Amino acid sequence: MYDIAILGAGRIGRIHAKNVGGQPGLRLKYVVDPVAAAADDLAAEIGATVTDLETALNDPAVAGVIVASSTDTHLDYCLKAVAAGKAVFCEKPIDLDLARARSAQGLLGGKDVKLFLGFNRRFDPNFQGLKARLAGGVVGALETVHITSHDPAPPPVSYVKVSGGLFKDMAIHDFDMARWLLDEPVTEVFAAASCLVDPAIGEAGDVDTAKILLRTASDKICVISNSRRSGYGYDQRIEAFGAKGLVRADNVMESTVSVWGEAGAATDSFQNFFLDRYAEAYRREMAHFAGILRGDELPSVGYADGVEALALAEAAGQSARTGQVVKL
Repeated sequence: MYDIAILGAGRIGRIHAKNVGGQPGLRLKYVVDPVAAAADDLAAEIGATVTDLETALNDPAVAGVIVASSTDTHLDYCLKAVAAGKAVFCEKPIDLDLARARSAQGLLGGKDVKLFLGFNRRFDPNFQGLKARLAGGVVGALETVHITSHDPAPPPVSYVKVSGGLFKDMAIHDFDMARWLLDEPVTEVFAAASCLVDPAIGEAGDVDTAKILLRTASDKICVISNSRRSGYGYDQRIEAFGAKGLVRADNVMESTVSVWGEAGAATDSFQNFFLDRYAEAYRREMAHFAGILRGDELPSVGYADGVEALALAEAAGQSARTGQVVKL
């Protein structure tokens, strides 16, 4: 049995905590959160103990640490947990500042460091199936990728102000997916962005709508579409075009039930929240972390992936501000 400490008892922390409980061989021992009520509530629900960071990291029984705290703490907590000899599962992004993230290369970039970055979409069974078919060559050589990621509705402006912005908070998932699917370095980034959904987001210094174009050294192209509001549900689609055809992963519906009549066919709605749409991906992430703890698996997404995704986010932000292509 591997004891786990979770840092952060908010929305995503609660999901990970419950998945620890559902994973054979893992047990949540500690909850750490500066908001006492949140920590107490989660600990009581799971059967864990509320403690402070130092106690959790100094406990030799703790084998793994889940970093699900506010983004501005991710890098510091990873550094402390790795220094304490723990395996680490850290939510994205690794930090909000690229230079600061890169400065941790010597401590977090080693091949023996057990640091797993939580880019959960790589663990979605639909996207994994798409990746497997591409790797199997069913459509020949990959040429272009289209990634659509539209939220059902914008988050509160209070969240926007501390999120790091659309490119580092939302699109960073899509940057990681693009790197994973293109399977070669991105060399050029061009982004156009606007505030079309909520003026308050613009007043907070952010954008809510963006189109991003990525190009690789071999001239493969990826187009990413982001919006904080779809008006029709949580829109998560990927299309990959090859020399022989198309591989497509479509949206997940609330059910497969549809009604057909004179007016046409009416289907059920899309799953409307990321915790529902990616519930299985989060469970698979935890199973992978368990494999890392057992020594059966190496982190499939690590420090370097976090830094590269953050580099694309910063390049997209620069391109959107200047109107220029950013070369990497």
